Amino acid sequence: MDRYARWNALLEILSGTGRVSVEEAAERLDVSQATIRRDFDQLAQQQMITRTRGGAVANAVSYDLPLRYKSAKHASEKQRIGTAAAALVTPGTVVGLNGGTTTTEVARALATRPDLVGSADGPQLTIVTNALNIANELIVRSHIKIVVTGGVMRPQSFELVGPLATAILRELTLDIVMLGVDAVDVELGAAAHHEGEAAINNLMAARARRIVIIADSSKLGKHAFARICPIDRVDTLVTDAGATDDVVAAFTAAGIKVVRV
Repeated sequence: MDRYARWNALLEILSGTGRVSVEEAAERLDVSQATIRRDFDQLAQQQMITRTRGGAVANAVSYDLPLRYKSAKHASEKQRIGTAAAALVTPGTVVGLNGGTTTTEVARALATRPDLVGSADGPQLTIVTNALNIANELIVRSHIKIVVTGGVMRPQSFELVGPLATAILRELTLDIVMLGVDAVDVELGAAAHHEGEAAINNLMAARARRIVIIADSSKLGKHAFARICPIDRVDTLVTDAGATDDVVAAFTAAGIKVVRV
């Protein structure tokens, strides 16, 4: 287990229990107590936890981890989801992508599809995104036209939010939007932890002809603070094989095509 994976695991433990000792953390992660002490010290320096004598307690920020700490979680599942979601895109399409680790995998999969390489007539694919990390990865791909919204960046997700982002999105039409979410539920719809991200994602959905939710199975049937869109606006859900038959059946009954990889 690498450092970021350990940090992610420690923050998840703390989000559930509120506090944990060095001894307990070392036993649960099967590493030395010295390693846990170093991890606690480094997380405390970044103000993500509060160090205590013999352990640590959670800070309020731990529910919404910065993107770099999320990347190690469900990594193989997210790569499969990204590839499957990218396969839904046809040449000449205008694709909207919000921020997140799973949408980043979609962008990477789109960037390497040989059938999307542009011709003399111009790019075969246009990507509209409010995520600076996605734009940065794709900028070297000359066959992809990249449109970046304005806005104020959230360091946790590298997403641009606020009225400066909405001004551009209101002028665009998307063929398909791929939305990474913090939670998606048949009754509550798709949602995000942060209301600013949810607002931009909602506008991207409103400007799209087709909405695809991309979420690993850990996010299914869960809820988050701010709703992005109701479930009846969603066309397709792309998730991993960890999604149970009962959960998939509920989304299918709601009229959603479920792709499970």
